[in-house]
Amino acid sequence: MSGIQEILIIVLIILGILFIPRMTGSPAVVQQKATFPRRRLSGFIRLVIVVSVLWPLGFAVYYRLWQGHSTAFYVYGLGPVIVGWSLYWVMAGFIKKNGKRGIT
Repeated sequence: MSGIQEILIIVLIILGILFIPRMTGSPAVVQQKATFPRRRLSGFIRLVIVVSVLWPLGFAVYYRLWQGHSTAFYVYGLGPVIVGWSLYWVMAGFIKKNGKRGIT
């Protein structure tokens, strides 16, 4: 029973640290805007991110990763995703260095 009480006390302390300054309106809590500009993701980048997640999941199911076929999964599942994002990163660096708009 004392273990549960200790955990509850820790949770209450954390909640107090997080919420009491906001409830009292303390000037120490100042919301700051992000210092970097946020860019919206283009449709192409969104598609690439989704494919980057679904491709390895599909190959994990196809090669039955849970049965020990990990080498084929690394080569055919994760390999193309890593190579694709690496090429994107390198090309974006070259385009940024040349002063042109980045790949989006």
